[in-house]
Amino acid sequence: MKKYLNKFIATFTMLFIGFGCSEYVDVVPDNVAVIEDTFETRDGAERFLATLYGYLPGFSTINNPALLGGDEVLVQANRTEDWMARRMALGGQNAGEPLLNFWSGGNGGSNLFIALRDCNIFIDNVALPFDITTDEVNIWTSEAKFLKAFYHFYLMRMYGPIPIIRENISIEADVNEVRVSRDPVDEVVNYIVELLDEAVVNLPSQIVDVGRDLGRPTKEVALALKARVLVTAASPLFNGNTDYSNFIDKEGNHLISQVYDENKWILATDACREAVEEAEANGHNLFQFEPRGSESFSDETIRKLSIRGAVTSEWLFNDELIWGSSDSPVTTLQNWAQGRVANNIQVENRQSVQGWWAPTMRVAEMFYSENGVPLEEDNTYDYENRFEVSTAGPEHIHYVVDGFETANLHLNREPRFYASIGFDGGIWEGHGVNNDSGGNGLFVRAKFLETAGLLDANSFSLSGFFAKKLVNYRNVQATNVNSYSRINYPFPLFRLADLYLLYAEALNESQGPTAAYQWIDKVRERAGLEGVVDAWSNYSNNPIKPSTKDGLRDIIHQERLIELVFEGQRFWDLRRWKKALTEASGPARGWNIEGGTTESFYNVIENGNFPFQLKNYFWPIGESDIVRNPNLIQNPFW
Repeated sequence: MKKYLNKFIATFTMLFIGFGCSEYVDVVPDNVAVIEDTFETRDGAERFLATLYGYLPGFSTINNPALLGGDEVLVQANRTEDWMARRMALGGQNAGEPLLNFWSGGNGGSNLFIALRDCNIFIDNVALPFDITTDEVNIWTSEAKFLKAFYHFYLMRMYGPIPIIRENISIEADVNEVRVSRDPVDEVVNYIVELLDEAVVNLPSQIVDVGRDLGRPTKEVALALKARVLVTAASPLFNGNTDYSNFIDKEGNHLISQVYDENKWILATDACREAVEEAEANGHNLFQFEPRGSESFSDETIRKLSIRGAVTSEWLFNDELIWGSSDSPVTTLQNWAQGRVANNIQVENRQSVQGWWAPTMRVAEMFYSENGVPLEEDNTYDYENRFEVSTAGPEHIHYVVDGFETANLHLNREPRFYASIGFDGGIWEGHGVNNDSGGNGLFVRAKFLETAGLLDANSFSLSGFFAKKLVNYRNVQATNVNSYSRINYPFPLFRLADLYLLYAEALNESQGPTAAYQWIDKVRERAGLEGVVDAWSNYSNNPIKPSTKDGLRDIIHQERLIELVFEGQRFWDLRRWKKALTEASGPARGWNIEGGTTESFYNVIENGNFPFQLKNYFWPIGESDIVRNPNLIQNPFW
C-alpha cells in the first residue's frame, strides 16, 4: 500500500497551539491546565496527534534546503531574493541570523524543539482519555515516537550533535536544568534507533483505511527511516571525522566520533536488509509505466516514463513509493520545472508556466553515456568534444528531434538523462501527445527568443536546461487560454530504488563489492543499462573499478546522484560522504541563453558560484541562542 504525508492536520481546529517558548530550548510545557483539558477525550487526543504531523517541514517547497540549497539547480536572481535556501547555496548562511533556522525558528525555518516537546506531551498523556482503546494508545504512541525520531534526525543532519529530548523539563525546573547541552552524534543516533525500534512493534504493516489514515507511518516507513539514519551515521561525516577533532563539549567529550567504526556499516546493512524485505513483502516494486487508454508509445519512451513516473505518478499507481509528502506546492514545483514546449504558445498565455527550475551543467554531465558508465570513463565517447555541435540522426528520434543541431552532450546518453533533463532539441514526452510514432512529440526550443528560451525578465531557465523529471507527463499547457493543467503527486521521501542503493552502499562497505552488485543492477536494469560489472568491463577505461570497494563506492555514489536527482537527496548525500567541498562547490555553469543561434547558444558560461566551505557541513546555531544558553557549543568554523 502506497503512503504519503496527507496533511490531515488541516481538518482540525487547534485550540492549544499557544504554548510558550522556553528561553533556551523549547522543551518546557507551560500550560498544564490546557494540556489536561485536551486529553479529556479521544477526539482531543487525536487532534493533538494531528498537530505533531503539522511540524513536518515542507519537502517540495523553497524552504526545503535540499531542493535549492545546494548545487543541483539554478533559479534566476530576480525570482529568488527572499528564498532562504537559494541564499544559503550562494554563501549567505551566517551565525547572526541563520537561514532556515530549525533550531529556534526564523528565516524560513521552524523551531523543531517545539515539535519534540509536543511529541513528549502526547506520549505522556495519550492514555488519559476515558474513551480511548488500548490499541489506539499503542498505535498513536508509536506514531509519536516515529515523529520524535524523525525530528531528531532532521536536526542531527543539519546541526550534528543536538540535545536529546528524552522527556520534557518540568515547569518548576531551575534555569540550569533548562540550559541543555548538546549530546554526541553517536548517542543521538542510538536514541533515534531506540525510538524507531519501539515504534515498529505497534505500527501497522499497511494502511487499511486509506481515506482516513493515508500518510501515517507504517512498519516499512519506520524501517526505511532507520536504514537511512544508520547509513548516515556510518558515513564519513559522522564516522571517524578528524576534521572535527576539536569539536568537544565542556567536559572534553568529542561530539563527533574520531575513530572509524566498521561495525556502524554492519548495523546499517542489517537495517537496510530489514527495510527492503518489509517493503517487498508489502508489494513494492520498481515503477513500470503502462500506457493508458489510447496511448501508444515506443519502448524507449515507456522506459523514460517509467523512470520519470517513479517520482511523478499518483500514489494509486506507484508501487515504488514507500513514503511521500502531499504538500500542495508540488503543483507549483511542476510549474517551475515545466519548459514551454506546446506548439503555438502566445504572448498572453506563455506565463502559465515559469520554467525557471534550471539544472546546472554539472548535473547534466553527471549522467552516464548510453553505455552506462561516466562520460569521462567511456572509451567510446568523445569526451573532449562533448560541447561541440552535431546533427541528430534517425537513431536519436525518441530523444532528440531528427535533423536538429545540438550539443554532443545531448546525444548518446543513458535513458535517465532523457527522462530527467529537458534541453534544446530534446523530446518532451506527453503534454497531450499520446503517440510518439515517427517523431510525433513535442520538443524544447531553448535559444534566445524561442518558445522555451529567454523571452522576458521573469520566466526562463538560467542554464538552458529544465528539470523534466519533476513534471507529470499528463500535464498540459493550454495554447488558447492562460492555463496549465497539472496532475498532483506525492513528493517522494522514501522509494524502493533509494532503499536498494542504500543497501548496496552498506553491503559494499561491510561485505565488499560482490554482495552489492545485485541491488545496484536492479536499479540499472529499469534504466535500460547493463550491470556494473559488464558495463565497466565492456566500455570503461577502468574496467576493474567495480571489483574494488573504493571503486564500487564511487559507482554507488554516482548511481544515487543520478537515480535520485531533484529529489532532495544529493544535498544530504554529498554532505554525509564529505564530498560537498569538491562536488557541491565552484562555478554554476550552463548554456549561453542569450544566444539566438546554434553557434552562440552552445557556449558554456558561468552564472554564479557555489562557495561551499568546510563550515557549511553544519548549520550554525544562532548567536542569540548561544548567549541565552552558555552550555551550547557553537559548530566549528562559525
